[in-house]
Amino acid sequence: MTVLGIDTSGKIASVCLGDEEKIIAQTTILTKLTHSQVILPLVKKVLSDADIKLSDVDVIAVADGPGSYTGLRIGIAAVKAMCFALSKKCIGISTLESLSYNCVLAKGIIIPLMKARADIAYFAAFESDGVKIRRLCEDGVLPVSEIVNIINSYDDVILTGDYAAECYENYFSDNENARLAGAAQRLQLASSLCTAAIVRKNELSEPDFLEARYLQITKAEKDLQK
Repeated sequence: MTVLGIDTSGKIASVCLGDEEKIIAQTTILTKLTHSQVILPLVKKVLSDADIKLSDVDVIAVADGPGSYTGLRIGIAAVKAMCFALSKKCIGISTLESLSYNCVLAKGIIIPLMKARADIAYFAAFESDGVKIRRLCEDGVLPVSEIVNIINSYDDVILTGDYAAECYENYFSDNENARLAGAAQRLQLASSLCTAAIVRKNELSEPDFLEARYLQITKAEKDLQK
């Protein structure tokens, strides 16, 4: 199964082409441009570098949240358009689950953390045996103080995600029970997205059912409530 993975959930724009045995091509960039400007050119580049046509891809995977509202919408809209045009199946993968696969080779409890807003973060917990990932709790958005208490309830913790370094420095720098993932493993990688999609290949769907999972209401909804 050949998978095209697209992640636009954060500041990183990442595209990967992979199958069940290898990563064929990947491009990842931390960009100041909007994802709408860079993501399709990146898709074109990855496919060109791999000498594979989009029509030959079996499945398109996308990070469906949590993350940047605008970024998620851009990635999901692009995937829906490609899947509708070419009658392809797709799959949405939790951004936090994808981040956990960045650290799959390290045995322990993997906690992906993404900044939501001041003193609030997205988080989830996974366990790795060095080969496979097992989810321990659902994705959530909580005050950082509560997340710290949850992290302290686990043994041998690995922190990853865009909020991991700040959280580690503020709360766990003197805690031998917690480790900080390397810089290369703390931001979104479409290769990890592809890996998660292959693991969950029995959950493929039509593009009609692909939706963003924000975990908190959008600014427009907040303004409407006010």
